[in-house]
Amino acid sequence: MAGMAALQGAMASLSISAPGAASASTFWGNQLATFSAPFHGISFTVKTCPIVMRLKRWERKKCKPNSLPVLHKMHVRIGDTVQVIAGREKGKVGEVTRLFKHNSTVTVKDLNLKSKHKKGTDDEPGEIVMIEGPIHSSNVMLYSKEKNVASRVGHKFLEDGTKVRYLIKTGEIIDSVEKWVKVFKEGDSE
Repeated sequence: MAGMAALQGAMASLSISAPGAASASTFWGNQLATFSAPFHGISFTVKTCPIVMRLKRWERKKCKPNSLPVLHKMHVRIGDTVQVIAGREKGKVGEVTRLFKHNSTVTVKDLNLKSKHKKGTDDEPGEIVMIEGPIHSSNVMLYSKEKNVASRVGHKFLEDGTKVRYLIKTGEIIDSVEKWVKVFKEGDSE
């Protein structure tokens, strides 16, 4: 009996009311905040935190408020020669063919090959094709073909004011006009 009386007293103190009931100051036991109109000439800013986009169940990506994924800066670019420094393909050298900035991964030509099973159609039979899988950008390092050494990347300004990337160990400049013209021509031809 004493337990029942205590329970009834607790329920009464919560003042639970059904939605649409006469009590407007509470909603299912929680006090409602009252807001008054802002004073004339005062503006309020609302800061929003990054939204978590749901790409895959096990993989959460940070997004900007407009629901676009956050793109990370990367030390490699398309056309760079890199050496894999970790994983199954460790020590192998190749050229970067694609960048995925939302999860900081790159694909390297003829490295990290994976088998993809293509379903057959009425015209073509099914087949197993080998595709290049992505490698995280932290597992690749820029590579000098001339000195045969992997190095970290540095940034410096030339005399004419252009900012270029260079290899720290060798001092070799990676960014050059001829290289970018070649990369863009290959991109247009595909």
